[in-house]
Amino acid sequence: MLKIAVCDDDEWIRKYLKTVIKQEIGMEADLYSSGEELLECQKAYDILFLDICLADHENEKQKNGMETAREIHSRSGTLIIFITAAPDYVYEAYDVEAFHYLLKPIDEKKLCEVIRRAAAKAEGRKLREPLLIKTNGKFLRIPIETIYYGENDGRKITLHTKNGMFSYYEKMEELEQKLGDDFFRSHRGYLVHLQEVAAYDRTSITLKCGDIVYLAKQKYNDFVAAYMNYLTR
Repeated sequence: MLKIAVCDDDEWIRKYLKTVIKQEIGMEADLYSSGEELLECQKAYDILFLDICLADHENEKQKNGMETAREIHSRSGTLIIFITAAPDYVYEAYDVEAFHYLLKPIDEKKLCEVIRRAAAKAEGRKLREPLLIKTNGKFLRIPIETIYYGENDGRKITLHTKNGMFSYYEKMEELEQKLGDDFFRSHRGYLVHLQEVAAYDRTSITLKCGDIVYLAKQKYNDFVAAYMNYLTR
């Protein structure tokens, strides 16, 4: 079952989206009226419908939707679907890898299409077989979505994940083949999960966890192409 949330300061919109989501894919959605309320709950959602213009002008401390999205994007792989009456933020939406951008008044046919596509992508992520490794004499199953990057460590590979670091014997080429197109070999010593990229330049990639890995200069163009392809999938 997917975890879905709706965050909008308009009660009617919240209830409307909850109803359409239930009708379209048979799943319930948690409702939030502010970015603070959503962030404080500490839940990891698969899909989030988020209003950009959340800020209460009488409370300057409240986060608007874009600020909320940046914080969520920095710590999870949530599929974010912006819903707003203002088209001005469409380019900023790319900064947080938004899955889609819907304008109010909402076109219900388009909304249903986006709900189905987001659910299919989120379900696909969940269905991926975890990576099976042997470390310290024990077999461990590492969920793919928890991996930040793999690093060559002598004859071993160290996986940097959301649940800690795990070292085991394997060739980087073998790991690269297992993990597929969602990962990029940025350097002979690093295999990066494209989902976890926060920023990059011509010589390095910054991950959402804050770690920085090398990007070989000759691989820069290939990395940009792979990352752009990942964002549009």
